[in-house]
Amino acid sequence: MNCFINKLLLGCAIWWMTSATALASSHREAPLIADDPLADNVDLYAFRSPDNPNTITLIATYVPLQLPQGGPNYYSFGENIRYEIHIDNDAAVAGDEITYRFTFKHTNEDPTTFFNIRLGQQNLKTTYTLERSVDGGQTFQVIVQDGVVPPPNIGPRSIESNIGLGQTYASLMQNAILTASSGEKVFCGSSDDPFFVDLGGIFDLGDAPRQNGGTPVDGLACLNVSTIALQVDIATLLKSGVAPTPTSILDGNFVIGVWASASRQQVRTLSAIDDLSYSGPWIQVSRLGMPLTNEAVIPIGQKDFWNSLTPYDEIGETTLDEFFYNPELALYMDDALFGPAVPAFSALRIQRNSLQSFDFGNGQDGLFGLKGNPALAGTALDDAVFGTLLLPGPGKPRSVDLWPIFHTGVPNVAPYQLATGKGGNPLANGKPFINNFLPNGGDMLRLNMAVPVTPRNDPNFSSLGIVQAAVLGLTDPTYNGSTVMEFIPNMDGFPNGRRLEDDVTRIELQAVSGVALAAIGLWYDDYTAGDPNPVTGKLLSVLTYSTGVESNDKTFSGSFPYVAEPSSGAGDCGGPVFVGTSELFQGIIGMSPRPALMKNYPNPFRDQTTFEFKVNYPMRGTVRVYDVTGQYRATAFTGDLPQGEFTHSWNASGLPAGMYVANLYDSNGNLIQSAKILKTE
Repeated sequence: MNCFINKLLLGCAIWWMTSATALASSHREAPLIADDPLADNVDLYAFRSPDNPNTITLIATYVPLQLPQGGPNYYSFGENIRYEIHIDNDAAVAGDEITYRFTFKHTNEDPTTFFNIRLGQQNLKTTYTLERSVDGGQTFQVIVQDGVVPPPNIGPRSIESNIGLGQTYASLMQNAILTASSGEKVFCGSSDDPFFVDLGGIFDLGDAPRQNGGTPVDGLACLNVSTIALQVDIATLLKSGVAPTPTSILDGNFVIGVWASASRQQVRTLSAIDDLSYSGPWIQVSRLGMPLTNEAVIPIGQKDFWNSLTPYDEIGETTLDEFFYNPELALYMDDALFGPAVPAFSALRIQRNSLQSFDFGNGQDGLFGLKGNPALAGTALDDAVFGTLLLPGPGKPRSVDLWPIFHTGVPNVAPYQLATGKGGNPLANGKPFINNFLPNGGDMLRLNMAVPVTPRNDPNFSSLGIVQAAVLGLTDPTYNGSTVMEFIPNMDGFPNGRRLEDDVTRIELQAVSGVALAAIGLWYDDYTAGDPNPVTGKLLSVLTYSTGVESNDKTFSGSFPYVAEPSSGAGDCGGPVFVGTSELFQGIIGMSPRPALMKNYPNPFRDQTTFEFKVNYPMRGTVRVYDVTGQYRATAFTGDLPQGEFTHSWNASGLPAGMYVANLYDSNGNLIQSAKILKTE
C-alpha cells in the first residue's frame, strides 16, 4: 500500500486491525499491547463508596509501570485513544447500557525549554472530554469539557516552588476533581499504582511466597499509573424500572457488570513533515474486567485474541472457556500432576476426592456425575433453572466455581450458599453470602450495589474480601448460628466488585485451589463426611496461604478518588519496597528470618490448646496471637526461657472462634516460630 503526503512519497506505517486481529491488556500481559502502553488497560475497580454509600466508585487505570522519574517525556494519557468504562445492568438486554468515554488532548505551553514544568507553564498540559451514553452506545453527550489532568509529580521544585507551579501535589489532585453536568464526580490523573503483588516471584514459575528465604517484593511499589475515577449515584446505574431501594442486601436487580477498554482508529500513518494521522473505524485494542484473567488464566498464544473481544463476543466462543473449566494454575496445585514442581504453592491443593466422591482435578468431571440426579432439582445446576450454563458437560470440573466467578457472577441459589445450616449436604440451602449473577456476556467485574459497605476502620475489614466473609459465616458464632440472610463483613469485597484494598492475587490463587467449593460444603480431601468440624489442615493451609505481599506500598485516601498520590520523580523510591500488613507476616515476607513452625495441639481447638516450641538460646519469649487481617488479639505466653524445648497450655475461652496465627518473639522483637491455629465454637 502506498501513502502520499503532500504529493511526496515518504514511506508509511500502517496499523491494520480488525475485530479478529486488533489484538492487544494489564501490566504488559499481552504481546501486542505491550508495544502500545498508552492504550494498555492496567486495572479496574468497582466498589460502593465507603464515605458516600449512595454512590459507586469506578476506577480504571492505564499505562502500566510508570517510573516517576521518567523524564523529560513524562507519562500521561494518550491522544487519539478512546478510554471507556462500560456498565451492563440488565441481563435481558444485549450489550452495555451505559458507557463513559474519555478522550485527551496535550498542549505544550513553552516549547523553548526542555523542562516539563517551568515558571507556571507545562509542556504536557493535558485536558479531557468526557462523554456519556445511556442508550447502549448509539449516541453520546458531552458531560465534561476541558477537564483538567494534574501534571506528573516531577518533584518539589517543579510542583511546589515559585519557579514551578507553586502548589502542593495534593491540592493539584483535589482541584482536578470535577462534577459532570450529569452529576458524576470525575478525576483523571496520575496516581500510585493501587495494585500490589510480587510480580517477580509470581512470574518466576509461581515462586510466591519466595522459597529458600527469598524476600517478596511489591513489584509495583513506587510505580505510577494513569487513573480515571468516577463516582456515580447508584440510581444512575440501576437498570430501567428498578426501585431505588433494594428488597434485600443481595437484591439481584442491583447487580452491574463493569469492564474497561481502550480503542484506536484502524490506520495510523507516519510522516516526516506532519504529525501522525489516524483514520478508519475505531478498533478495541485493550480491555479489562476481572483482574489477572489475561495475565494468569489465558495462555500466551490466546492473549491477543482475548483482548480483541468484548465480553459479549465471548458468548458462544468456546475456545477460551476451557481455560476456566481446566485452569493451568490448577496443574501446580495437584500432587498427581505438577504440584511438586512449584513448592511455593504447596499450601494450595485441589479437591481430588471431596466428600470421598467428587474429583475437581483438571480433566475430571467434578459434579457432572450428578447430572440428571434428583438431588440437583431446584439448584443452580439443574438444567431447568439455568440450562447447562454451570454444568455443561464432562471433563469440565471448574464449571461450577471458577467459571461463574469469572464469567457469569454467582447466584444466590443453592448450592452457592455457605455450608452453614446445610447439615452436611452441599446441594442444600445454606447461609447466603453472595449474589452478583449477571449472565450477560463473559469477563466483567460484577458488583451487587445493594450489599452494604464494610467500613475501612472496622476490625473485621479484610483484604481477603468474600473469602473472609465466608470464614466468618462458617466459624464466627455471630453469623453461623442460622441461615438468615444478614450482612457479614467483607461481602462487599472481591469478587463481588473489587475494592482498592482487596488482595486479588491471593484470593484468586485460593479460588483456583478450590476455596469456593469448600465454602459451600465441598470440603478438602482430608475431611471425613459426618465430622462436625470441617476446618481441616488442608482448608487451614489454603486460607492462611499468602504470597508475601498483602498491601499497597502507600495508604489509600479516605475520600474520592481514594487512590494515593503518585510517587515523585525526586522522591525516595530508588530501591525495592518490602510490603506486609503487620508484624504478623514479618517472618514470612523476609523482614526477619523465616520462622520455624511451632506446634500446638489440639488444632483445631475449642477453649484450650498447648503450644510446643524450642529455643536455641536463653531469652525472654512472648507468644502473641493475631487474626488473619493482622490485628493483634491476645498474648498467649510471656516469660523467661532457657535454651531447650517447652510446652505451654493456653486458655483461649475469651477469644472468638476463627483462624489465627501465633508468633513467638524474643525480647528484641525477632520472630522465632509461628503457628496457624483455629479456634472453634
